[in-house]
Amino acid sequence: MSVGTTDDNSSASKISKRQNTKRLLISDMSCASCVEAVESGLRSVHGVSEATVNFADRSATVTGDASIDDLIKAVTTAGYTATPIQEGSDERDMETAELSHYRLLLKQTIVSAIISILVFTVSILGLIPPLTEPNGRLVASVLSLLTLFVLIYAGGNFFLGAWKSFKNRSANMDTLIALGTGVAWSYSTFIILFPFSVTESARHLYFDTAVIIITLIKLGAALEMRARGKTSLAIKRLIGLQPKTAKVIRKGKEIDVPIEQVILDDVIRVRPGEKIPVDGILTEGHSTIDESMLTGEPIPVEKEIGDEIVGATINKFGSFTFKATRVGKDTALARIVDLVRKAQNSKPEIGRLADRISGIFVPIVLIIAVITALVWFNLGPIPKPTYVLITAMSVLIIACPCALGLATPISIMVGVGKAAEYGVLIRNGDALQQAGKLTTIVLDKTGTITEGKPTVTSIESLPEWDETELLQLAASVEVGSEHPLAHAIVESAKERGVSLQPVETFEAIAGHGIKAELSEQTILFGNNRLMEKYNVDLKSLPENAENLSKYGQTSMYLSVDGKGAGIVAVSDPIKADSKAAIERLHKLGLKVFIITGDNLKTAQAVALQVGADEVIAEVLPEDKAKEVTKLQHQNEIVGMVGDGINDAPALASSNVGFAIGSGTDVAIESADVTLMRGSLHGVADAIEVSKATVRNIKQNLFGAFIYNILAIPVAAGILFPFTGMLLNPIIAGGAMAMSSLTVVSNANRLRWFKA
Repeated sequence: MSVGTTDDNSSASKISKRQNTKRLLISDMSCASCVEAVESGLRSVHGVSEATVNFADRSATVTGDASIDDLIKAVTTAGYTATPIQEGSDERDMETAELSHYRLLLKQTIVSAIISILVFTVSILGLIPPLTEPNGRLVASVLSLLTLFVLIYAGGNFFLGAWKSFKNRSANMDTLIALGTGVAWSYSTFIILFPFSVTESARHLYFDTAVIIITLIKLGAALEMRARGKTSLAIKRLIGLQPKTAKVIRKGKEIDVPIEQVILDDVIRVRPGEKIPVDGILTEGHSTIDESMLTGEPIPVEKEIGDEIVGATINKFGSFTFKATRVGKDTALARIVDLVRKAQNSKPEIGRLADRISGIFVPIVLIIAVITALVWFNLGPIPKPTYVLITAMSVLIIACPCALGLATPISIMVGVGKAAEYGVLIRNGDALQQAGKLTTIVLDKTGTITEGKPTVTSIESLPEWDETELLQLAASVEVGSEHPLAHAIVESAKERGVSLQPVETFEAIAGHGIKAELSEQTILFGNNRLMEKYNVDLKSLPENAENLSKYGQTSMYLSVDGKGAGIVAVSDPIKADSKAAIERLHKLGLKVFIITGDNLKTAQAVALQVGADEVIAEVLPEDKAKEVTKLQHQNEIVGMVGDGINDAPALASSNVGFAIGSGTDVAIESADVTLMRGSLHGVADAIEVSKATVRNIKQNLFGAFIYNILAIPVAAGILFPFTGMLLNPIIAGGAMAMSSLTVVSNANRLRWFKA
């Protein structure tokens, strides 16, 4: 997020962008070099503001007003195939297509492996007569045809992809494989047709090399695809949570209907042990519901008439009916799935860097292969064609831009899914990367550290007023306010049977309190700044207020016609786990600030109880963002935790905004991270997942870079002057296939991460 944004515009722009997001399934991508080509094509379309391609799941996420047809046309022009992805049934179709493709890869691997064993056995046992004899040419020709069959049947996609890239004046991994295996087959076939065109020592056939390389690459692709499928388990689990049918009451009859046919305002019955099909409001009965899939909290929640219930949660005991208020794409589960998927498809800065490197990787490898061939042709020993072919082919085959391209997105997919398991919804890759770098956490007090359900704890009145009168006036002017403290005062009046008086005029003064006219009296009710603003003399009251503040109680002053009348003190209980969560943040090396509009003494009392480092008190809502920016100017990397509504500017200004979610309202748009549980442990969980994910990405990138930095020179023959040995292209093919699998397997280790 941009540092220093102090209004809601950034949040609004983010909301509008997300509402214009389209997803495409991209076929024919073979490596990370393809990512740059597809992204460039999509970004060139008029109306596209952002385009991100995820090589790990072969999808593109496009933000903007461009039409689907224009996007598909741009992808086609770039040499690839695109189909739009819809939610629901199309997701299942994608899974079916992936399974079908996996089976095809296995079939191609088995067929090419059988032929590879045959060709390799004939070659290694020396069963091919000399090529100058008719029998030698006949046997070699059969091997050539068998190899050509493998190149077409199992490796045809490489040659087709290379041709498409060539037509688009680009190069990718298909280019390297097609060149390597194609040259091996072409050279060997040329030797069969014209054996006397080269010396006897150069009459070596490389059919076994070509078929084994294709076999190994196909096997690696199948294993990689199977491992890659495990990275999206979080999405599959979430989608699998929703029941397939719902018991809907229509025309007095209870009928089972598919979940897709449930409409708004349908009345649905849920029995014990059943999953709730959609979101709604409980209308009859009561129950205990397991909401752990939503919040991560194992303790079931009591639900009564009028309470909100969430689809895919589990009804534990009671039977009840509810009215559907959100169905289809609008349910909490659907929005969670959408949020997780978008985050998985996003890229942090480290991923964009890897993509840029991958975009120029293949041309560099081609140049290195040409230089390698020239060096061996001019300086190599006899037979020169053999050494030129072996080294150039090894360079082409061993280079692997796939590992580079998979290094980041595969870890992001697993990391975001793992965070979702902890009830932490991360919006994008940048937030995931940044969370682990935070140095300071700023916590809003009310509803974040505290329960957000304050109660009136004491009423201090001057002699001429009694407590009931004071509470009556305070509740009367606060009855229209939505502030938690106002609600506590009104509820206290109701509990005591105090009747409220009609308010004639009402003025809310932001960050100060309320001014109202009531029974021809001017009532001021708020903090000491409000009293100072209207020159109210409170000499007899501050001492009481200060004493109350020491115990974490918020004191609100009430004056009538310019004269102090008393204090209403409200206390908001601290959440049971706030102290433990802040201890975790300290152990992670973060400084913890409390920011609040409350008075300093009260805030300090809360800070003392939970172990916060510093307090920023008596801050107006619009000034919270300025305080965050001040910390950033002190070189702090700041995470802001708030409710996502009043704290929107501060959340937008912070490096990473954490919004305390209520569970049903999933997408608090001003934040980068939504904490479904409403617990500060979610902040620590997010930071720990971030650190583990970024560490995993760096391991992948390091492995991919080191692999290529070491493998390419070895393939080029740099060790030959010292050892007299060259790398066999077959080994090069196996190493290339395994490098991608290694990256995917390492990313899958995140699935076992525990905060």
